[in-house]
Amino acid sequence: MLSKEEQREKNKAFWGAFNDYMKKTRSSNGRRVNWVSYPTDVSCIFLRLYADSKRAAIYLDIQPKDVGVREIIWEQLLELKVVLENSMSIETQWIDNLQLPDGRSISRLSWSLEQVNYFSSADQQKIFDFFQAHLIEFDLFYQEFKDILINLVD
Repeated sequence: MLSKEEQREKNKAFWGAFNDYMKKTRSSNGRRVNWVSYPTDVSCIFLRLYADSKRAAIYLDIQPKDVGVREIIWEQLLELKVVLENSMSIETQWIDNLQLPDGRSISRLSWSLEQVNYFSSADQQKIFDFFQAHLIEFDLFYQEFKDILINLVD
């Protein structure tokens, strides 16, 4: 088990290397993007990258304070489900009501790669390739349809 300092250094090295890996990859709208902190332009929607000793995953978390707003966003995503799933070359997991450890409920879309280990340098390239491929796919979808989600929240 790593100490907090060792874990912090591992995180810094891993995500820094991924940022370098993605540096020349632009969004489908032509702009430079910080892929680790993807700009959804909606204050309550977050695209998160995750990796641990068992998997790597991309999460689209919908977490407004108002449950009614979350339901409206979720309904809109369900209306776009066919388009989104056709955009992605990997199965999408749809979780309408996910309980977080702090007691909050969110809705989440996720895409994951199983049987990779964030702590193994041998798996780093597999994880980077997974993130790159599916972030680009997601970005193509999101850039086309994000205005719908922005208008729901504004």
